[in-house]
Amino acid sequence: MTSTLVLLRHGQSTWNADNLFTGWYDADLSEKGKTEATAAGTLMAGAGLAPDVVHTSLQTRAIRTANLALDEMGLLWLPVKRHWRLNERHYGDLTGRNKAEATAQFGEDQVKVWRRSYDTPPPVTAPDNRFNPNHDPRYASIPADVLPQSECLADVVDRMLPYWFDVIVPDLAGGRTVLVAAHGNSLRALVKHLDGISDDDISGLDIPTGVPLVYDLDDDARPTESTPALERALGDPEAIRAAAEAVARQATQGA
Repeated sequence: MTSTLVLLRHGQSTWNADNLFTGWYDADLSEKGKTEATAAGTLMAGAGLAPDVVHTSLQTRAIRTANLALDEMGLLWLPVKRHWRLNERHYGDLTGRNKAEATAQFGEDQVKVWRRSYDTPPPVTAPDNRFNPNHDPRYASIPADVLPQSECLADVVDRMLPYWFDVIVPDLAGGRTVLVAAHGNSLRALVKHLDGISDDDISGLDIPTGVPLVYDLDDDARPTESTPALERALGDPEAIRAAAEAVARQATQGA
């Protein structure tokens, strides 16, 4: 029996708008982001998608995106599960830095490695980084040896996949539809798994904010068709392509 998985990156956050490395910092949606989240609900409703259950990270921008989209669909009553394993990648000491300014300071090649290499994390959070998110009470129950100090995408894959197999996949059983509202890198990690993307090629995938990606999955929770992730997106293909290219340019553009 075919089930449906909808992946939704949160709408633009206030820190996205300011071109800042956000990671686990709890930036909320910008006004544009709220509009994107509502529009995502319109797109899903128009495609006849009605989730049975929703999963989000513990971060406000993903939670609010899910709520706005569900409200647009008249589905605010749906059961929702939240977990830190769906959080954005932890950017360590880059958290709070402007991406263009970091490029000017450390060089484009180094910042590209930190942003896009599969297995090289940024420096761990310095004691004087005032944006250190690890003291947030929502993470108080995470053991100290599990709580990230900085992550590469490989780390996100490792901490996200147990939640995928243990919690999301069972919710897909019986042909149900599951919505996952999360983040650029936690969703890239999941797409990498679903589409079998290599460690090298995943660096070329940019997921735009507020754009639903729709997967039809078989009984083994594998895609029924081999289709590139962005070709699964709901909405105007040219606008989606332009939005993905804008994500790729963030390290060099001004705030």
